Amino acid sequence: MKRIAAFSLLLMLIAACSERNSIRINGNYLNSDHQKIYLDRIDVDTYVRIDSAKIRKNGNFSFRFNATEPEFYQLGFAHSDFITILAEPGEKIKLTFNGKNLFENYEVEGSDGTAKLKKLDIVLAETKRKIDSLRTVYESASKSPGFELKETKLNDEYLSLLKGQRNKSIEFILGNLNSFASVKALYQRIDDNTSVFYEARDLQFFKLVSDSLTFHFPNSKQAKALKKDFEKGMNQLFLNQIEFAARNAPELKLDPDLKDISGKRVVLSSLRGKYVLLSFWTSTSEQCVAENLILKTYYQKYHSKGFEIYQVNLDANETTWRKAVKFDELPWISVREENPANPVNARLYNVQELPANYFYDKNGTIIAKDLHEKNLQIKLVQLFGN
Repeated sequence: MKRIAAFSLLLMLIAACSERNSIRINGNYLNSDHQKIYLDRIDVDTYVRIDSAKIRKNGNFSFRFNATEPEFYQLGFAHSDFITILAEPGEKIKLTFNGKNLFENYEVEGSDGTAKLKKLDIVLAETKRKIDSLRTVYESASKSPGFELKETKLNDEYLSLLKGQRNKSIEFILGNLNSFASVKALYQRIDDNTSVFYEARDLQFFKLVSDSLTFHFPNSKQAKALKKDFEKGMNQLFLNQIEFAARNAPELKLDPDLKDISGKRVVLSSLRGKYVLLSFWTSTSEQCVAENLILKTYYQKYHSKGFEIYQVNLDANETTWRKAVKFDELPWISVREENPANPVNARLYNVQELPANYFYDKNGTIIAKDLHEKNLQIKLVQLFGN
């Protein structure tokens, strides 16, 4: 008898767990000319078909599936007629469509995330409508006399609309840092060429949302993708700053001119025409020494194909550096900061920890930074093949 009771309890626990992970969607779409409606899960940048449902004569349709965390879903018929749903485990979502198309006019109950997405869409659609009207006025005015006087005012109105939309999206994000709806706010676009968040300082909002979602949903694909996107954005911002410094501060030119182990001066720019890894290291760092052994393998394989390494040492003692280069038989260009206590080049490149590196293309343009081990190998394979 006890065994039966225990088994019954186990079944109840399994059922309760299944219910907690279950998501139900009940919808009604009377204006549809379609017989089926489709549900796809949005896995960052790919769509995975979850299910399809028959639309009954009374317009009703339903879905039921399991999930373990909040996810984005696309419900609709095609990429031009759909709505985005943000569903969480345990939700029972009710959707009512009143327009000719799904996205035109619908109501949502039982899903806070989807309601937030709808709010975002409504605000953005209103901004787009105003901008489209302004563009029509602009186009008409451009063909009329006295356009020069009107142009500044119209441009100011356009910028005011963009700023207004940005402020509304910022307000939304700050109020919903723990919701994946903020991810959609981050990637809103006015058109194919204009993002709502377009300033370098806007990366702070990517960080805020990324940190919050990574903390609350550490295993989420969406959270991991956002964090990766933020890191990519920060990396590109830093590269842009480096290149800006190179263009606008010639007295701080990013072109090391240092003596190699034989006492000969070697200028980094003299290596144009090759792919160059500019590396900063110290022989007192086990991590640097270990990376050098890996670099020797890559150098042996790709040097003849146009790969070079220009390695800047920051050892306090010159003799220590010379012994390390000879002991490990480092085959590339080994140079040393002239005054390691005041490492001018390391400061110019904003080196914060060692090892550090920058990857230059054949034209002398920085195309990547801090490529270590596998990431460097992938870049070399992309450039030179296996």
